[in-house]
Amino acid sequence: MKLDQQGRVIQPGTAIFPRIVAVPCHVRRVEAVLKPGRTLVDAVALALPRCAGATLRLRGGGFGPMHYVWPDYARSPEHAAFYSDTFSPNGESQLECASMTFGRRNGAPWLHCHGFWTHADGQTSGGHVLPDQAMVSSPIGVEAWVLDGAAFETQQDTEVNFNLLGPVASTLTDARNVNGVAVRLRPGLDFEKALCGIVAERGWQSATIAGGVGSLVGVRFADGSGFTPRPTELFITDAHITAEASDIDLSIIDHQGSRLSGRLAGPPRGPLALGEGDEPDGRCRDGLGAPLAESRQGVGRLRGRR
Repeated sequence: MKLDQQGRVIQPGTAIFPRIVAVPCHVRRVEAVLKPGRTLVDAVALALPRCAGATLRLRGGGFGPMHYVWPDYARSPEHAAFYSDTFSPNGESQLECASMTFGRRNGAPWLHCHGFWTHADGQTSGGHVLPDQAMVSSPIGVEAWVLDGAAFETQQDTEVNFNLLGPVASTLTDARNVNGVAVRLRPGLDFEKALCGIVAERGWQSATIAGGVGSLVGVRFADGSGFTPRPTELFITDAHITAEASDIDLSIIDHQGSRLSGRLAGPPRGPLALGEGDEPDGRCRDGLGAPLAESRQGVGRLRGRR
């Protein structure tokens, strides 16, 4: 994983513009349960019928068999970073928590899920769940944010050379009900600055990130823990954004299976992430996808006003 002089990961392709993709939409919170006996992608499709765009937070339940990968260094110049070989632990892996982006690939349901879990032998792990291989073995509780006016579809991203779920506009039932934006941040952006800028542009007093998965070059939490630059996968567990600042809680796993959770350090407490050496950076590695919802009454558990 090579970094430039500004601490940004050097991607294999040319930068794509715009760097921030933000599609206005209505965000609706629902609760569901993923039923056992199906692959993860099929279980979500059953729980959210006719849904073309949503993010989810998962807690409890389990997978068995479980199949997943860790982030890893690139194996060829075709990618800036890649994935490990597949892990397939014996028995049931108990899910601790996870976040997911759900959408479509070639017209069929597809998803991108990062999480933490514990294997049957007691070993803790986490990473990127293989959606069409991991089987739901115990009911999994879900908090989902379903989008109206936006969807997530896989697109060939020539900058990072991966097929990635990204937000696209779809038919909006009622434009008066817009209360969020489906967002993708492209690589190399300042994480907090980009999110605060979206809130300011929309004229919102505050907003929350509903779910969200992605990667950072490195990370430093408010308690001083963190990772120096290395391959990572992250999932957001809670986040509140204003035009000036943010409070973002996330969990992250690296290429060796090391796990960390906490609140991102940010101004005035310090940088969001680490760049080259020990210098602060705050850059996305491969990008981040999530809906950003205005904090106001009537949107799930969100509170506030313009």
